[in-house]
This record gives sequence, structure tokens and C-alpha cells, in this order.
Amino acid sequence: MKIQELAEKMGLTVHTIRFYEKEGLLDGRHVQREKNNYRNYSDKAIERLKLIKKFQGVGCSLVELKEVLQDHDTNTLTNQQIIEWISQKISEIQRKKDEYDQMLATLHLMLEYRMALIHDPQKAHLMLASWQSD
Repeated sequence: MKIQELAEKMGLTVHTIRFYEKEGLLDGRHVQREKNNYRNYSDKAIERLKLIKKFQGVGCSLVELKEVLQDHDTNTLTNQQIIEWISQKISEIQRKKDEYDQMLATLHLMLEYRMALIHDPQKAHLMLASWQSD
């Protein structure tokens, strides 16, 4: 199939697919050049792009994605190594979640203060005094 058809099927842009190819995430198993130099993508390209999207969905960087796909292709990591990688990824995501939770708490306080300024200025004053004493 042509790149435009693949892009539409996968919900990606042509630019993104070309980027993946340039980065080595798609290779000769996934794309062949025709005599007119057009790319012709196999059904394996669809499966590969689904895998890429799956790992991007859990927050994999480009470097991690390359490593994951290399292991997927060569099956060189042990089960224990994969378990350790997954555990590290869980820890990383938990840290980010904690950071976002803190940001949300701060924003909620800011919103509560601003709403109090409108509806209950005395409460807003007390909130501000409480924060300044912390």
C-alpha cells in the first residue's frame, strides 16, 4: 500500500511515517521501494506501527522505542531484564503522576483563592495569610 493509505489507516501523518522510517523503526520488512521509487508498505508495517503506538502510549521516548523494537526483533533480553524495564517505567510514570497531582493541588488552591476574592474576600484574605505563614 502507498504511504497515504497507510497514514490514513493508522491515524498518522505521512511525515510521521517517513520519520519512523528514517529513524530505523520501519525497515525492509515493512517497506519496499518500487521501480518508480515510491514506497510500498506491507501489512507488517501496520503491525509495526501498532506496536510503536502501543509503546508510545506508555511514555516511551524515541531511544527507548528503538531499544524495545530491537529486542522485539531479536529477542535478546531475558524475561528478568524486561521485568526490570517495566518496573522502571512504572516508577517513572508514578513520579510524573505525583508531580501532576501536586500541580493540580496548587492550581485548585489558586482557583479557590481567586473564587474567594469574588465571593468571600474575607476568606481570601485568611487563605493568603495562611500561605504566607507556611
